[in-house]
Amino acid sequence: MAAIARNVIKAVLSREQMDGAGARVYRSIGTPALRNFDPFLMLDEFDVQPPAGFPDHPHRGFMTVTYLLDGEFQHEDFKGHKGHLKSGDLQWMTAGRGIVHAELPVPGVNTRSHGLQLWVNLAAKDKMMEPTYQEFPASKVVHVDPKEGLHISVIAGESYGAKSPVETHTPTMFIDIKMKKGVVMEQTIPSDFRGFIYTLAGKARFGGSNHESEAHHTLVLNDDGTTIPVESLSDDTHFVVIAGRPLKEPIVQYGPFVMNTQEQIYQAFTDYQQGKNGFEGAPEFESRIAQEWKANGGH
Repeated sequence: MAAIARNVIKAVLSREQMDGAGARVYRSIGTPALRNFDPFLMLDEFDVQPPAGFPDHPHRGFMTVTYLLDGEFQHEDFKGHKGHLKSGDLQWMTAGRGIVHAELPVPGVNTRSHGLQLWVNLAAKDKMMEPTYQEFPASKVVHVDPKEGLHISVIAGESYGAKSPVETHTPTMFIDIKMKKGVVMEQTIPSDFRGFIYTLAGKARFGGSNHESEAHHTLVLNDDGTTIPVESLSDDTHFVVIAGRPLKEPIVQYGPFVMNTQEQIYQAFTDYQQGKNGFEGAPEFESRIAQEWKANGGH
């Protein structure tokens, strides 16, 4: 049976906006144009210059995927977990019932930090699970070069026979692709996944409809088909293919809390404020990296 190519049915240009403490982001999923693209809640391309960053803040009910394309960033949460991400590193954090953490520049490293952060929803049965981390330095991220001028990093899922070891809870694929001009490739995608492409650099034709696009666009794919054909039109083409199986459950979101009912959102606020049901210690917590960041002029 011949593979059916998916087509681009909507293209949205991401506008630069401010987030956190002085951080610049290009937000695509999570804007009014692409609200709750089940199972995805948000996609930010962040471009942060010190001292900007994301000081202590909570999460409940979903996963955050941080993929650092360039630079250095550090992380610390209220359970004592610490991390230091460098170019090409991946952190897949399942916030579950509760995490309070900071994501901030590294002291003394005065360099731009550029990357992607994806929020993936959790099913109702998983929203109150214990928080977990999966962390992969660039050397442990799965890479494959199927042909000359085509380099693929498999963040989650599979591409050209290369499989990521990341456990996604919500079935998800996240493929980072770099192409030279004139290269043609096809990325397979499960038939029951909803998907999109986010363009980072260069120019290419995407999908069976040969939609041409440049950087900072989110290209929504139709739901029918099992492949995404791409032809690069420049030497610096860089994009990600992200897709997942829709949960088809109610979504109620208020800021960093994503649950299934309004009552569960009220409960999340109460738990966070009172330091219970997964947020034990949250009211008194201030991360060490946030304290250092403030001492060095962050605010």
